[in-house]
Amino acid sequence: MTAAMPSHGSGGAPRRKAVYRPPRTMLVDPRFESLATQFFHLFHRTHDGGGALAVYLYGQPVLDVWAGWASPIRKWACDTVTLSFSTGKGVASTVLHRLAQRGLIDYDATVASYWPEFGEAGKESITVRELLSHRAGLHRIRGLVPGRLALLDHDRVTAALAASIPDPRRTTMPGYHAVTYGSLIAELTARVSGKPFTELVRTEVAEPLGIPEFWFQVPESEKDRIAKVFPHINPFGVPWGVTSLALSLVPHLRDIADAGMPEGFDMLVRDPTIHDFVMPGWNGVFSARALARMYAAFANDGVVDGIRFLEPDTIAQLSEVQTRARDYVLGIRMNWRLGYHAALVAARTQHSGAFGHYGMGGSGAFADPETGLSVAFVTNRLGGALTPFADLRLPNLGAKAESLAHHI
Repeated sequence: MTAAMPSHGSGGAPRRKAVYRPPRTMLVDPRFESLATQFFHLFHRTHDGGGALAVYLYGQPVLDVWAGWASPIRKWACDTVTLSFSTGKGVASTVLHRLAQRGLIDYDATVASYWPEFGEAGKESITVRELLSHRAGLHRIRGLVPGRLALLDHDRVTAALAASIPDPRRTTMPGYHAVTYGSLIAELTARVSGKPFTELVRTEVAEPLGIPEFWFQVPESEKDRIAKVFPHINPFGVPWGVTSLALSLVPHLRDIADAGMPEGFDMLVRDPTIHDFVMPGWNGVFSARALARMYAAFANDGVVDGIRFLEPDTIAQLSEVQTRARDYVLGIRMNWRLGYHAALVAARTQHSGAFGHYGMGGSGAFADPETGLSVAFVTNRLGGALTPFADLRLPNLGAKAESLAHHI
């Protein structure tokens, strides 16, 4: 086979380089017009912030819309991107799956077989599969490395995790690695490939999909596209440190503080410096169309826009529920897959096969192989009136998208 000839994966889809030209004007398939209308109603006033919504159906874009304000003085534009917090865990996981389908990593091998230092403190038997499904017992970030800026030091964080003793509950139930997950996956994939994680994101996700907006380190030339995130994430206006300490003293809430409330995190998320570092558990910057395009492959047997991104066997493995036990950090059943959770939609009937990853504040994306649907929503307005951590915008939009897809 010559270099000029495209190779083919399962199903006959060509492995050609993606050529994707994002729209400069909005795309609204008439079948999804009511979903677009619902989205536009979210952003009437400046303090509503802004956002973008993108939808694919059977590997083809059917909705790409945006509205609102990227800052108090700047409207959301077609090329605006925003910090999307834990949404990035899904992107980081996808990097690993791309390596796995080439045989570079085995889900059932131990993490220590690729990262020897990880085998310390009783972690020698923890597998890649367990790590991907939040069963490594390494949820704790609070106090892991001292100092607000310590989270910016990837080597320091991963060395501390490698030396940590895993939580014993990991053998019976998952515990959401709210901040640590991304650092663990980034280090593991770098060890496996011998390449920096940011290079892997580019070569394994962005370039194959033909869209660059998968950033953990944002290029200097693109930083003016980032929307301003607001409001402060301090719950009910109480200082972050006080809240973290108070929760850590309550038995049923201690794990939430340990997993997601490190020192100074409330200030760090508002510091532009974070865009110069790699913290895939929470500092990913994306567009809705980039996320929807990635998850479109998950929903369409690995193919998007006629391009094979993942093999059917890879899709089958990464989408299989690994544990239905209650998550000891979140207190609910997340039905963890290999790096993704069950999609949360505000509907009486949940589509059990839909999966993806949502982030703090409301951004997120998911795929539903049953309907061939992928949905991505990003926003700079964190949460709603009650809490900045989350609200029902994406669950409501997802429910509407699912309803429309089921009636097509």
